[in-house]
Amino acid sequence: MPENEPEVTAAEIARLAGVGRAAVSNWRRRHADFPKPVGGTETSPSFALADVERWLRDQGKLAEVPLRERVWQQLSGHPAGAVTALVHAGCALLLVHHRPSGWPALSAVSDARMAETLPAALEEVLTLRFGASRAVRTPVAGELASSVPLIRGAAALAAETGARQAFEFLLGRHLDANPRQYTLTPAEPAALMAALAGPARTVLDPASGTGTLLRAVDRPAALHAQESDPDLAALTALRLALHTDADVRAAAGDALRADAFPALAADAVLCHPPFNERNWGHEELAYDPRWEYGFPARTESELAWVQHALARLRPGGTAVLLMPPAAASRRSGRRVRAGLLRRGALRAVVALPAGAAPPYGIPLHLWVLCRPDATERPPPELLVVDAATTEHAAAGRDRLDWPAIRTAVLDAWRPFERHGSVAETPGVSRCVPVIELLDDDVDLAPARHLPLPAASGGTAELGRVRERLTQTLGRTAELTPRQARSAPPAAPVHWPSTTVGELARAGALVLRAGGTGAAPADGPVAVLTEQDVLAGRNPSGTLPAGPEEEPVLIEAGDVVVPVLGAGTIVRVADEELAGAALGRNLQLLRPDPAALDPWFLAGFLRGSANQRQASSYASTATRLDVRRLQLPRLPLADQRRYGDRFRALGEFEEALRLAGRLGEQLVQGLHDGLTDGSVLPE
Repeated sequence: MPENEPEVTAAEIARLAGVGRAAVSNWRRRHADFPKPVGGTETSPSFALADVERWLRDQGKLAEVPLRERVWQQLSGHPAGAVTALVHAGCALLLVHHRPSGWPALSAVSDARMAETLPAALEEVLTLRFGASRAVRTPVAGELASSVPLIRGAAALAAETGARQAFEFLLGRHLDANPRQYTLTPAEPAALMAALAGPARTVLDPASGTGTLLRAVDRPAALHAQESDPDLAALTALRLALHTDADVRAAAGDALRADAFPALAADAVLCHPPFNERNWGHEELAYDPRWEYGFPARTESELAWVQHALARLRPGGTAVLLMPPAAASRRSGRRVRAGLLRRGALRAVVALPAGAAPPYGIPLHLWVLCRPDATERPPPELLVVDAATTEHAAAGRDRLDWPAIRTAVLDAWRPFERHGSVAETPGVSRCVPVIELLDDDVDLAPARHLPLPAASGGTAELGRVRERLTQTLGRTAELTPRQARSAPPAAPVHWPSTTVGELARAGALVLRAGGTGAAPADGPVAVLTEQDVLAGRNPSGTLPAGPEEEPVLIEAGDVVVPVLGAGTIVRVADEELAGAALGRNLQLLRPDPAALDPWFLAGFLRGSANQRQASSYASTATRLDVRRLQLPRLPLADQRRYGDRFRALGEFEEALRLAGRLGEQLVQGLHDGLTDGSVLPE
């Protein structure tokens, strides 16, 4: 194999061919001419991309490897590592973006010559965009020698999608491939933080990560970013430079120990600081002038970031920080919190629902701060908002209604920002007098200061829930399956059977795996998640933002099967599910209605013995091989008879689920009503 030949894993082969991972395993077992591994490990081998592409094309399973996949494989297999390759590709894309007319002449030479001439062109555009002192170092000819094929591919991808979209795709794929290496700020809370900060021409993020917060700023004039990881600082600089025409200044280094912008007076600071850091510089920074509001304890690194953000604001400027909830109530931080309140620096504390940002298991807070103006009196009230208690804040990172959360938070903040006060919304927002907060604890957690509204909408709402439950229980009685009729003794015990895999090869159904795709430009697409199928509810997920990638869209009559776990849930899509995208760990079976009845198919696939036979076991989970599931060979008329019975069972099951949810709602509502006094114990 040639040196530096791109390699692909089995999962990436499945992505290239548009099939599930199990299909690749089957090809390896059944086809002696399938390419042999050239690297990786015994449990996760890798294969030469050229060999795989040739084999797929010879088998009629691939017309052409998509350009974006080819470029990604070149990047992920780069001998200097994916991050270095991404920086080289980003530099080239910036050059293409700013010098589109000069690129054809630069690229119309041999690879060796291109590696020699590129550094001068890159140095010119990097200096123009970032200045002489910058986070992105100009690569030299020797470093670029192995990157030229990647650079050519990235430029070709930019010609199709645009330079910014090409870089976003490559960066996004790299972040997805290394989820434990980076702590990312999702786009939704980033947009909310930028909206809380308001219009700003000069913005700083002193712990910029991948630059998501600064990308959310609307029409800035200058963006300043600092990141302790030099690789991330370079990627952030390139990402921002491709995203906006604003002046971009990015630096590598720890902002607390080595501030890159000590003289900056920004209009706004946005920051998602590292949490729970003990080694943040407590000893060497004891006499730092930034601690105007009190010297943070060793265990209060987040309060050090808060004061750093305030120190880099102009008077009247706004800072918004994503904070762990403990920072609002830990006793070790009460003196600093008291100082922030007395001086009027802390203006609002917003509790977000769990799942809003990493770590996803806890409800994080947003702190909104303003640098005090010495000529003004400190404001007498602090705004507290609890978006975690609203009905649109269902648990789970994929099920948050971000438009509703954003509206609830901004509807409280914007009038408070203008007038210094806002009317209370029970259970959601309230202005708390600062004097009430300056006690021994200085506890700023919104839940401490926001009593919940009357239980579940009051007794009228509880009455409606009870009435609905009574109706649903009556319907379950009507839908209860009638006495089962046994097959006569002479009836055959076993039918002639076939497998899903055989039906797929015969064209009686189509198999598709979920989990790929990105949100299209014309609007969000709902995603049916694995949890939605198991709970029998409507799609609750959303496709990730990024370069548009074709998702698997569900049609009415499709059969959806979870492939992880030992459950026996199968779902037939109706008109309400049609148009939703298929989520991860789900397999879609699209039967030909002239050959297969969907409810017949779903009913037999759900059989416990059938699923046990088709399941395999990994170290941590049970996995279902859908192609091995069996169903009997029956005429279409007989299939429909069975399908009608399976459909009736599905309606009965849905009624039971609804009754269970309504029963839980009624019980909890009565508990809450009795404890808050809105319901009397008659």
